Order: sequence, then C-alpha cells, then structure tokens
Amino acid sequence: MSQQDRYEKGLAKFREVFGRDPLPGQNEDFIRITLEHLFGDIWTRPHLSVHERELITLSALAMLRAERELKGHLGAAVQLGIERGKIVETMIHLAHYGGWPVANTGLRIAQEVFAEADAKAAQGG
Repeated sequence: MSQQDRYEKGLAKFREVFGRDPLPGQNEDFIRITLEHLFGDIWTRPHLSVHERELITLSALAMLRAERELKGHLGAAVQLGIERGKIVETMIHLAHYGGWPVANTGLRIAQEVFAEADAKAAQGG
C-alpha cells in the first residue's frame, strides 16, 4: 500500500473516530505520521472493533494520566456511540489496576465530556 493510500485510509479512520479532521496548527509531519501509522495501520487492523480500540485507548490514557488526550478520546467515545455506562465502568475497573486517583480523574473528565455533549445536543448540534 502506498504512503498516500495509508494516509487516506488513516484520515478516514480518524474522521470515523473523532467525527472531524485533525486540528490545524499542529506539526504537519506529526499529523501525517499519526494518520499513516496510528490510524492507517493500527486502528484498521482486524480482530478488534473501533469501540474496543477506543476503550483500550481510554484505559491507556487514563493510566498515563494524559488528561488532554483522555478528554479528546472520551469525546471520540461519545461521538462513536459507546454507551456511557461502558465508559464509566471502564474507569471504575481501572481503580483496581491504576489506583483510585486514576479512576477518579477519568470519571471527572468523563462527566465533563458528557455534560459538554449534552449541552451541544440541547443546542441542536
């Protein structure tokens, strides 16, 4: 598969996950690498659904305490239609493996994202 094909495949998967294009103003090389490799190669592999991959990503980001990225992927999870109960249970489950602060932070950020999604939906967007 050509580099351009990987890029286009990755861009399509990114749009599916986040419901938008990558944000402008980021390093163009980093965006290209992210789209080609992470979304073009990894997120499109067989055996795991996009929902399963998103829950795994949420777990990893929560454990790493990568709050900005966690918020972005929580938004993606909502956009993908992953049940809020599954997202909450994922964070609760992490309490036993990553500690209560990890779960508490994940749940706090999830509630923020849910509230933002509800406000957007109430405005018709």
